[in-house]
Amino acid sequence: MECAAKGSGTRCLGPARKRCGRCGAVSYCSASHQISHWKVHRAECERLEQQMKNLDLLNDFPFTFSQESTVQISEKQESRCSFLRKRGIHQVGLWVCECRCGASVTSFGLKVIPGISQISCAHVVVSLLLLDFQPSGPEKELLQLAVFGELRALFPGVFVQIELIGPAVPHHRDGDKIDLHSYAHCIEQDCDCRYKNENTSCSIGHTSSAVTLQLHRGYYHERFLDISKDSHPHLVIAPNAGIAAYASWLPTIELIKEINVPAVFSDYCEEACNLAACCINAVTNQPPRLPIQLNPFRQPMVVEDSPLHLPCYSNCFLFAM
Repeated sequence: MECAAKGSGTRCLGPARKRCGRCGAVSYCSASHQISHWKVHRAECERLEQQMKNLDLLNDFPFTFSQESTVQISEKQESRCSFLRKRGIHQVGLWVCECRCGASVTSFGLKVIPGISQISCAHVVVSLLLLDFQPSGPEKELLQLAVFGELRALFPGVFVQIELIGPAVPHHRDGDKIDLHSYAHCIEQDCDCRYKNENTSCSIGHTSSAVTLQLHRGYYHERFLDISKDSHPHLVIAPNAGIAAYASWLPTIELIKEINVPAVFSDYCEEACNLAACCINAVTNQPPRLPIQLNPFRQPMVVEDSPLHLPCYSNCFLFAM
């Protein structure tokens, strides 16, 4: 945990072990740093205090490993690697992205960098005007192609085109298209519904499909004109967006407002969403269309090394414009 006053002037005197007595969300290395930082912290203290009151609610998951994945990892009693290793899934399959050991992975011939922040946003095009379409955020999407294939079962007869846009898409993969032709394979040996066909469930090419994903390098506002020549988005999705952290979001938000398309965002904690909502309001002069709310499908493993004591989980909160 970093001192909340780090970088504000004098050098920190040691570990940040002194919490704010009111909100309990931030820590300081010394009383002097806490006093000097009050002029900054006072504007957020009451808001963070309210968010901390939801601590038990945010840490409450219906899993047997809830204590390990929330409190113990946050307090360094457990690491992500040891947590996954105990369950035999460390560096296995899509779990390779759940710890820092997975520096890079290769999926279906596509070199990708793990982590949701690598894809800045995705827009979903549905041939029918299904405006209430709410898929989960495309987290580590190239390792979860089979999951996207399930959209064929959820929306039979509906063509879904997903454009994945982000600056981390490699130059040589810009424009790559992935067509999903079947559902996820069953992996249980003794399951009655075991999928017998061993043909691959996806391919890279231009074959028509009920679900198609296409990669685009760059930012949404930079690539929109090229993409919109072939299709117009019905929904924009930005998982773990970090709107307040990246200035590149501002022209994208202006574009979303201009084209008047519903946009759903998620972020790690309520405070990140609050700061994002302030940025959106500054650009659009409107509060979020969907107020900030807890995402029931948030990642159950806590995000480590947060500068706040607030519970942080991938895709923890949702809001929309």
